[in-house]
Amino acid sequence: MTGDSSQSPPEPDRRALIAFSWLWVGLPLAYGLYELVRKATQLFTG
Repeated sequence: MTGDSSQSPPEPDRRALIAFSWLWVGLPLAYGLYELVRKATQLFTG
């Protein structure tokens, strides 16, 4: 048992899918936080 003789095929590159997924979630979240801060400042400053 010196090594693994059966090699699995390489997995497809999913970096683009991961980046797209982060943007899909992150952009609406960032917009929501921006709106929250904007409206909170209006509420507390008049």
